[in-house]
Amino acid sequence: MGFSEIFIRRPVLSTVLASLILFLGLAAVVNLPVRQYPEVEETVITVTTTYPGAAPDLIQGFITAPIASAVSTTENIDYITSASRPSASVVTVQMKLGADPDIALTEVMSKVQQVRGQLPSESDDPVIVKGTGQTFALMYLAVQNPNMTPEQLTEYLERVIRPRVTNIEGVAQMEILGASQYAMRVWLDPLEMSARGVTASEVLAAIRSSNFLSAPGKTENTYFAYSLTLESTIQSAEAFGALPLVQGANGVVRLSDVAKIELASGDQDAVVTFDGEPGTFIGVIPAPGENQLDVATNVIEELPRLGATLPQGMTINLVYDSTETISASIEEVFK
Repeated sequence: MGFSEIFIRRPVLSTVLASLILFLGLAAVVNLPVRQYPEVEETVITVTTTYPGAAPDLIQGFITAPIASAVSTTENIDYITSASRPSASVVTVQMKLGADPDIALTEVMSKVQQVRGQLPSESDDPVIVKGTGQTFALMYLAVQNPNMTPEQLTEYLERVIRPRVTNIEGVAQMEILGASQYAMRVWLDPLEMSARGVTASEVLAAIRSSNFLSAPGKTENTYFAYSLTLESTIQSAEAFGALPLVQGANGVVRLSDVAKIELASGDQDAVVTFDGEPGTFIGVIPAPGENQLDVATNVIEELPRLGATLPQGMTINLVYDSTETISASIEEVFK
């Protein structure tokens, strides 16, 4: 008796198996996630070290190379990538699938600590961050406002837009591309410094000694205790300009005598435009395990409500949606 004859002779068995396959298929349609790429759990450890003012070749030789060499001896490493940019070094350690992320983080931290003494003393301490799984931006939004400076636009996105976007169901985080954070920029004039006998190290020492965070503590008597506060940070360009540097032949040399001070963007190397106009991009990153189509739908439904509360002149537009490829693939299946 052949395999097919079993089901011909037993119609009840055939009906039960067909119904079981049907119900399993319906359950799969409802519960299986819809993704553009398969979900892969992996461990990625990033070591970021900043060295203000250093050139990329200096970063590569004295920071990136020692750190990459040290962490390369960590167990269960798949591969290592590194990048040396002006004032910053980034070493990325990709662990093998199945590696314990906590053990890997501990080993990398130990390796980096062993070479910390070999790094330039002026560089900041390395920042080590552990990430689990790949994170891709599901969609990108362009935000523009001709009535705001890039710094003001970034401040608005951080304070107002970020909480609303991250509260959308299925959204894990929001990244800002082209962000312009406020920073006090001091542009030294080498000619003025030479004429007044001032060095860059003296300027840096004056800024550090006069602009710092302080916790003086408290004072108390028998009945009351008073917390003390000390205004030890400088809040304006004018106050920075008044900092004394050295005692010159003609009086005190102040920072404004040898430098131009302004409150501006901390990073002026990147410019973001959309349709030829300056702006900022928002990347929406979904939470792990979430249905990407549902997350994209939730974001698109929130855009009209979000746009209704924007300041005058501000616009927000959807410029990229990765779920369009997924939707097109599903449509082709049903054709």
